[in-house]
Amino acid sequence: MKRITLLLSLCLIALCASAKIEVKKLEPTTWYVGMKDVSLQLMAYGENIRDAEVNINYQGVRIDSLVRLDSPNYLLIYLNLKDAQAGTMNIDFKVGKQKTTVKYSLLNRAMRGEDRKGFDNSDVLYMLMPDRFANGNPKNDVIKGMQDQLCNRNEPSLRHGGDIAGIMQHLDYFTDLGVTALWFTPVLENDRPADGGKHSTYHGYATTDYYRVDPRFGTNDDYKALIAACHQRGMKVVMDMIFNHCGDYHAWNKDVPSKNWFNNPNYGLQTSYKLTPVLDPYASKVDMAETVDGWFVSSMPDLNQRNPHVMQYLIQNSIWWIETVGIDGIRMDTYPYADRKAMAQWMKRLDTEYPNFNTVGETWVTEPAYTAAWQKDSKLSDENSYLKTVMDFAFFDRLSMAKNEETDDWWKGLNRIYTSLCFDYLYTNPSNVMAFIENHDTDRFLGNGKDTLALKQALALLLTMNRTPQLYYGTEILMNGTKEVTDGNVRKDFPGGFADDAVNKFTPEGRTADENAMFRFTSRLLHWRQGNEVITQGKQTQFIPYHGIYVLARQHKGKTVLTILNGRNKMGKMDVKRYAEVIGNSTKAIDITTDKTIDLSTDLTLSPRQTMVLEF
Repeated sequence: MKRITLLLSLCLIALCASAKIEVKKLEPTTWYVGMKDVSLQLMAYGENIRDAEVNINYQGVRIDSLVRLDSPNYLLIYLNLKDAQAGTMNIDFKVGKQKTTVKYSLLNRAMRGEDRKGFDNSDVLYMLMPDRFANGNPKNDVIKGMQDQLCNRNEPSLRHGGDIAGIMQHLDYFTDLGVTALWFTPVLENDRPADGGKHSTYHGYATTDYYRVDPRFGTNDDYKALIAACHQRGMKVVMDMIFNHCGDYHAWNKDVPSKNWFNNPNYGLQTSYKLTPVLDPYASKVDMAETVDGWFVSSMPDLNQRNPHVMQYLIQNSIWWIETVGIDGIRMDTYPYADRKAMAQWMKRLDTEYPNFNTVGETWVTEPAYTAAWQKDSKLSDENSYLKTVMDFAFFDRLSMAKNEETDDWWKGLNRIYTSLCFDYLYTNPSNVMAFIENHDTDRFLGNGKDTLALKQALALLLTMNRTPQLYYGTEILMNGTKEVTDGNVRKDFPGGFADDAVNKFTPEGRTADENAMFRFTSRLLHWRQGNEVITQGKQTQFIPYHGIYVLARQHKGKTVLTILNGRNKMGKMDVKRYAEVIGNSTKAIDITTDKTIDLSTDLTLSPRQTMVLEF
């Protein structure tokens, strides 16, 4: 019996000795020399790779440390690239007598970090969902071997087939409209099956590969080509990222690198979705844990950003996309759900490497004081977030109420907007606050209706007040819908983006008279706003709504813009003398919305819910 056991042991040793080492993945897939931070974490993944010896013989590169995680299939290699030059280096892995060599590329950067300029308040971001915008390549609607083999436009929560090629084919549309930056919901791989054959991750928020564009959208090269084409047209591209969670079909969730890679493994806790504990000075530990350590949903495992190896991986990934495809900004999903200190570390590192870059964080609380505390250098917080731009959910919330109300003499209607802007003293920089009237997570501004008068007022405010504006795709052609049945009803396909569409609303011929009127109104404001220093740099003055009329002024270098809104469903009169401090001696103005000349020497009569944007 002992002899048989000995023979079996010898066979196992011989088998292990002959087993080939295979590095299935090495991430980042490439890296760049000349970075201010010279460290690099390489994550090697392969069967029993954890115990490998590693050797790199490349000038200017040294191994600082090896981190062997709980899973036998991961190995973290920390390198110092201080004196490295671009080229291909060999990384030797050895387990026992077996060796394998992986070639790894170090690349030169396209430009210095200081030369990368992000979006700012001179831009107007146009947000769209690639799956729902346009299908330029039907061949990638379903990809053989991927978990989800469904593509059905009749199901609001399944994939519909939109892709990068479809966006590329409609760049003229964005130019005609007048937007200057595009924000796509996440484009990275989401390789998981549709739940019950009805609900897929078409939205992109369940990442399964941080270094690969989802092949149903296209390739990494397609994404890079799209960004280059946008740059040629003077448009920027903002990439949607998620550090709070990944997808449940990510390799990390199948083969967990270490016991503290995720918070509450195996969906042990769902988030409360209540963000207030993160800044609450009296927050209980249980409330805090439920907010930041719970899973967003069962298909999105909560990453532990307090694990330095997790955070280093994520930070490097954001840098890799900046360097590799040339994005002009980042929108970070579910920002306060992730660890506050770790996110500040990320922002500080990006700010050091790219001082003129910009990131906007989703901070979904509707109180200005909460939002302002997340902005870089805020005096409201004892911890600096280093986050330059925050999202103005307060404006969205107040506008959502105001649009359905008559403006009275105190609190309702446009008084809500006035009061919201009163709190701009809380912000370090109000121009670095992103305002919006709707997005992919809210009801459409129009709901299930077509109130174009209210929409014109919302757009006029959005595009003239001291903010960085964000539009949602289709608003300009009166796309509507609510979430009462499904999120898919506020994420409908853009008509004309798909081969079997009955109409093509990318063209004037395919739009109705009302849709063309709204497109022209929006486009006129957008083109006028481009390069307009009165709007991007001007002093802002607002007046308490008076007899239902709200006036907001922007002034710069002797030029003035007045946004005038009648907040009532009846005729209104604006007493021009009351606004003498911004009108001065001017007697004539041009209404940007109509190109008509307006007489400022006499009171203005406004029709119900009328919008005027006067320039003089």
